Amino acid sequence: MSALGTPSAPSAPSTPLAPAAQAAPSARSRQLALAVIASSMLMIILDGSIVTVAMPAIQDDLGFTPAGLSWVVNAYLISFGALLLLAGRLGDLIGRKRMFVAGTAVFTGASLLAGVATSPATLIAARFLQGVGSAMASAVGLGILITMFTDPRERAKAIAVFSFTGSAGASIGQVLGGVLTDTLSWHWIFMINLPIGIAAVLIAVPVLPTDRGLGLAAGADLTGALLATAGLVLTIYTVIKVEDHGWLSAPTVGLGAVAVALLGAFVVRQTKARTPLMPLRIFRSRNVTGANVVQLLMLAALFSFQIMVALYLQNVLGYDAAETGIAMLPAAVVIGAVSLGVSARVNARFGERNVLLAGLLLLIALLALLTRVPVHANYVTDVLPLMLLAAGFGLALPALTTLGMSGAKETDAGLVSGVFNTTQQIGMAVGIAVLSTLAASRTKGLLTAGDSRREALTSGYHLAFTVGAGLLVAAFVVAVAVLRKTERKDVAS
Repeated sequence: MSALGTPSAPSAPSTPLAPAAQAAPSARSRQLALAVIASSMLMIILDGSIVTVAMPAIQDDLGFTPAGLSWVVNAYLISFGALLLLAGRLGDLIGRKRMFVAGTAVFTGASLLAGVATSPATLIAARFLQGVGSAMASAVGLGILITMFTDPRERAKAIAVFSFTGSAGASIGQVLGGVLTDTLSWHWIFMINLPIGIAAVLIAVPVLPTDRGLGLAAGADLTGALLATAGLVLTIYTVIKVEDHGWLSAPTVGLGAVAVALLGAFVVRQTKARTPLMPLRIFRSRNVTGANVVQLLMLAALFSFQIMVALYLQNVLGYDAAETGIAMLPAAVVIGAVSLGVSARVNARFGERNVLLAGLLLLIALLALLTRVPVHANYVTDVLPLMLLAAGFGLALPALTTLGMSGAKETDAGLVSGVFNTTQQIGMAVGIAVLSTLAASRTKGLLTAGDSRREALTSGYHLAFTVGAGLLVAAFVVAVAVLRKTERKDVAS
């Protein structure tokens, strides 16, 4: 993401290329590679949100219990979030191209299995495998782009496209999920991945640069891998079950303590291992460390916009799934226009750090104004104007991605990409757990006090928007205090 002061953009890595690196790819190859990676990432991001609007249809068709239905989402979140770090490092060791192609193939095959599922167990298993494939592909996708696009201007444009897939993909998924479920069936929200995934694999094989990686001997820390994966699985599982058990319940506190102990043991292991899975030197870069903290806070706050606004439209204003997706579409259009048409130029002109700060201010204003949406709202006058402030995502995410990767060496690009994506998933999981719990608690209290359902729900959403705005303020403070202008020598060493 961004840097302070003078125009800047991330520079080519100043360290020697990995042993297997080849000559710089042609401009056509770079553009095809960007299209392949962006398409694969969009497919993965869409799959995270497209399923939410189809949940009632899935429950009716396959006979899920209410508790079991949540695992259609949870199985994906756990495998995806827990394996990103490991997949990123393995990509550096065995080759990022191999990891990306294999991950896309696994995701595509799992999508077929989900699309033909006839039982809850089959669908949950398929969703778990989709998460595995998603982790493998997305952990290294950004690292591949960083090493392919070494020209600052080209890299800024590539990152803008990559960021768009993340920031607008979820909104597009809500629209597409509603349309496919209503016009065809829920099976098609998974089957639509097949042609995209197959095309991505077929094009990626000849287009992406071949890299043999550093070799497993350079970082095959099996103990560290087990500690990290187990710690992340427990962390994400604990967070997503908070709504069931409560923050101070024995399951939450107990599992949380074990997760912290496992992750702590992993960090200690990395200081002593001869070939660490995650060399801690990457965090010597203020931008790597700061960008991950900012992203954690920003993505947690993003939940209050992306999900709570959709819930407000459905539960308070009475929209159906397709209408909700269409109502959220202007935000996706604005984010896309800013990400793809503006962000690269303003980053070059004002520096990524400044652009990030401007984007965060717009997002703070967005959530602050959402705390005032009424029970009896008119979409055109009360909601639609706020969608324009979603431009903040289009400014903030490309700038933050650039800053987060600006400290990555060539040999660590996959790892830094994996860390960045892991932070993203944990931020979203924390946002879901914290904000949904707070909103539900406020709503329950007001219903008990005699308020109407719509008034109680609206007040609960207002609380979530308020806390989300507070998280963004914290992200702004961290960005000001920690992040620095990207420099050509800003490389973790």
